[in-house]
Amino acid sequence: MTLEDDAREYHRRAPPGKVEISTTKPTNTQRDLSLAYSPGVAAPCRDIDADPEQAYEYTAKGNLVGVVSNGSAVLGLGDIGAQASKPVMEGKGVLFKRFADIDVFDVELDLEDPDAFTEAVAAMEPTFGGVNLEDIKAPECFAIESELSEQMDVPVFHDDQHGTAIISGAALRNAVDIAGKELSELEVTFAGAGAAATATARFYVSLGIPRENITMCDINGVLSEARAEAGDLNEFTEPFARGVDDGELEDAIEDADVFVGLSVGGIVSQEMVRSMADDPIIFAMANPDPEISYEDAKSAREDTVIMATGRSDYPNQVNNVLGFPFIFRGALDVRATEINEEMKVAAADALADLARQDVPDAVVKAYGDEPLQFGPDYLIPKPLDQRVLYEVTPAVAEAAMDSGAARKEIDLGEYREELEARLGKSREMMRVVLNKAKSEPKRVALAEGEDAKMIRAANQLVEDDIAEPILIGRTKQILRKAEELGLDFDPVIANPHEGEWNHYVEHLYERRQRKGLTRTEAGELIRQDSNYFASVMVGMDDADAMLTGLTHHYPSALRPPLQVIGTAEDADYAAGVYMLTFKNRVIFCADATVNLDPNEDVLAEVTKHTANLARSFNVEPRAALLSYSDFGSVDNEGVRKPRNAVKRLHDDPEVDFPVDGEMQADTALVEEMLNDTYDFADLDGPANVLVFPNLEAGNIGYKLLQRLGGAEAIGPMLVGMDKPVHVLQRGDEVKDIVNLASVAVVDAQEDSEGEL
Repeated sequence: MTLEDDAREYHRRAPPGKVEISTTKPTNTQRDLSLAYSPGVAAPCRDIDADPEQAYEYTAKGNLVGVVSNGSAVLGLGDIGAQASKPVMEGKGVLFKRFADIDVFDVELDLEDPDAFTEAVAAMEPTFGGVNLEDIKAPECFAIESELSEQMDVPVFHDDQHGTAIISGAALRNAVDIAGKELSELEVTFAGAGAAATATARFYVSLGIPRENITMCDINGVLSEARAEAGDLNEFTEPFARGVDDGELEDAIEDADVFVGLSVGGIVSQEMVRSMADDPIIFAMANPDPEISYEDAKSAREDTVIMATGRSDYPNQVNNVLGFPFIFRGALDVRATEINEEMKVAAADALADLARQDVPDAVVKAYGDEPLQFGPDYLIPKPLDQRVLYEVTPAVAEAAMDSGAARKEIDLGEYREELEARLGKSREMMRVVLNKAKSEPKRVALAEGEDAKMIRAANQLVEDDIAEPILIGRTKQILRKAEELGLDFDPVIANPHEGEWNHYVEHLYERRQRKGLTRTEAGELIRQDSNYFASVMVGMDDADAMLTGLTHHYPSALRPPLQVIGTAEDADYAAGVYMLTFKNRVIFCADATVNLDPNEDVLAEVTKHTANLARSFNVEPRAALLSYSDFGSVDNEGVRKPRNAVKRLHDDPEVDFPVDGEMQADTALVEEMLNDTYDFADLDGPANVLVFPNLEAGNIGYKLLQRLGGAEAIGPMLVGMDKPVHVLQRGDEVKDIVNLASVAVVDAQEDSEGEL
């Protein structure tokens, strides 16, 4: 099947289209319906009648955008009319929802007259918190947006104009720095004088490029003052008329620092590129074929050509999805009356800044594992980079408040956390731990300090004030990799191969001399095995916690800290716990990594450790010890272990949380089963701590929940150790390292409080 055939099947598959309406409140009972409609709905109606602002409190208006078009200029298709444009407008709604959790009604108006179109859209103001104009031909689109912005008290944004301007503006900011040029000195040539081109040129002026340094060309050549005097330009293109002789694009591009293409493919030759100034910046954004191909532009000259296109198969894709969802998200959340120039500039600046940060592994994987690092081939973030939501959106909201466009003031710190929570429950839960860690950062030894991921994680831990990382490894190798990664930080390094570490050797020897270890062997382990080095570092209080396991099998990574640090004074056993986050619930699963066939003593202790861990995430534990039996329905040696462990826990005066078992997994998780069938159970709600009967069940269980249940997994987190130690999974991403380091810091904080 061709792509077109696949697309047809995709759209017609039941139910047809790409969007639907779903309810957000219960509608299960007669009372629910009475509240949702008549007679209950009258109360909020009266309140809104008295105060129209209450519409934002009682209705979905505050999270609802109208995507409105007449289909007169659909990208790549032209004037196909309102009805035929509907799949595109639905698609725009999908992007709003996918990237910024904004609901959309797509509205296709069969109106060619600009005044009639404007009147119809303005009449819908009570419905929407904002309006995104889409695929309306020029020059009518200019007047429509301008008039609607004047008439309406909600933000109106024509994405075809401003989206490209903002995203390419972010790319331009970074390209100029890389090329060693100044915005105020750039000579810029535009190919195209339509809606996107004129809006982009105006935006570049807002960024600091003098208007007189911009030369614009249309199909008839350079926009000159002579053409303006002859009436050949309209009110939107006339401001960019230059006092130069009439000429063609090849004349205008000579000696230009920047070429911006928003026209048609194939109109720029390699010779024209060679005529440009040193280290030229070329944004060839015509779709699907750019004004000059990426390969031709790059090979046209020997100096650095910084290139961007509108295509996803080349570096630096100028994609509007990096803008409109997040601009509207910020505008809606402060109830902005408009999307002004300050908000657009703030979005471009935030995007440019984000491109300079280390790129998450998940984004790199999504784009074919190709290195993504700030430079000529990475000027702007990728569309699938989730950080755009909580980096760009607050910048837009702040600009709205500072410029007077906002009707609602918000706390930007809290707002950023709310946005991050929209990305999933795991983000929300980790934010609790991250905030605790930032309150008192601790020293965390990173055993595999030469690994690139460990170095990147250390940089992030320092940048975010989460921890004081200590990279263990060879100094030259670590510094070289940090430089290659473009990381600008001064890492703390402990090099086992340099310096005097005899006191570490003696400490290890004392701990293991009656376990078959000689002094010579202890010295070799300290110098050659970073896991032993890190374990001794923590054991001697030169670090508060350690992480390892990124490049080792779990058992071999766990062995050194168990031998050197050991379990806590009040603990006999360690255990591995995963936190699984679902849309509306969090579950801690133990033990999934350490104890192969635990007895009742181990199960009881693991339950207590896991409950304490849950509390560090501000989750009040309700523990269930799992089996294939419900409260004695089966009696054999296997089910007696969790049953007896529960008895021990019930008799333990230190246990101050509800715990019960043995029980089946669905009994533990389904409230109706607990309340109706087993009303005698001690649990006062569904369990959030699940203790599995053995390692096999624990490992299988958490992986099934993760893969089939759609849970996000954080861990494994090691509990029961005398000092904070966490063992990563081989191949974990940088975010996993940062998350576990944050947990380790909180563990260390609690240890230090206990010592006081």
